[in-house]
Amino acid sequence: MRFDKTMLRLYAVTDRAWTGKKTLFEQIERALKGGVTMVQLREKRLSHEELVAEAKAVAALCHRYGVPLIVNDDADAALEAGADGVHVGAEDAPVAAIRARAGKGFIIGATAKTAKQAQRAEREGADYLGVGAVFPSPTKQNAVRITARQLCDICASVSIPAAAIGGITADNIEALRGGGMAGIAVVSAIFSAEDEEAAARDLLRRVNDLLEEGA
Repeated sequence: MRFDKTMLRLYAVTDRAWTGKKTLFEQIERALKGGVTMVQLREKRLSHEELVAEAKAVAALCHRYGVPLIVNDDADAALEAGADGVHVGAEDAPVAAIRARAGKGFIIGATAKTAKQAQRAEREGADYLGVGAVFPSPTKQNAVRITARQLCDICASVSIPAAAIGGITADNIEALRGGGMAGIAVVSAIFSAEDEEAAARDLLRRVNDLLEEGA
């Protein structure tokens, strides 16, 4: 699937901590029905084989909705599963190495907390950035925080689009207005909700308003 910055508008990152009586697959489908524009499968505890199998199933689901699937960290699993891309942090495989292996059609996202990191990711061939944490995050409690000014500066330092990430909710999203990002990436704001579809739909409405021309 060819990458476009509009895919970052509402980027849902999975976390099975909130599945409860639902399956993660059911939660993802509800989020897709609510309008999420990209999904990242984030699984830290599965074996490589388990991750590939799950990614194959989730990719098929996402593709039914015309939405790309990104796998967190593991480029090998993403490629084997037929996912659309991978998202890597500073401690993961270098963007340049992944790009050399995967080619131009594979979507690569990279985490950036500074303009220097953002510029390096762009030079190495990243398609987009995840920039944050912009708010305290229940998912990554030790995540390094960045200010709204830093978000704006990082986004302005590169030509590739960025998604703001970290503790974003319907209640605090307005504080990101003018941040220069192409969208938001959320975890608990969707997957901890009782109704994932309604939560996604509300967030999409809010982010569309936030990013409308001239905002």
